[in-house]
Amino acid sequence: MEDDKRTTPRHRVLKAATISFGGGAISCTVRNLSVSGASLEVASPIGIPGSIVLELEGSRRPCRVIWRTERRIGVRFGDAKDKSKPASEPGVKPRHR
Repeated sequence: MEDDKRTTPRHRVLKAATISFGGGAISCTVRNLSVSGASLEVASPIGIPGSIVLELEGSRRPCRVIWRTERRIGVRFGDAKDKSKPASEPGVKPRHR
């Protein structure tokens, strides 16, 4: 198993949120959260673009999708430093740990 590549610790949470993009929005559940990003549970990641806005507890945070699985996406907040490319938009890109 590969070492965890997170630069900041994440905390387990269970919070309702909204992902908005391109004039549309879908519901999601925030499963873990850090100062630099989050893991979001979604019905399906298909159709979610690489750049989104996470609406959580009255705030709107621009994000980049970093990884995707069948029911989750990992995002890095737009104000966090990140050199990686966003996960591909069509289909599901497996997450390697």
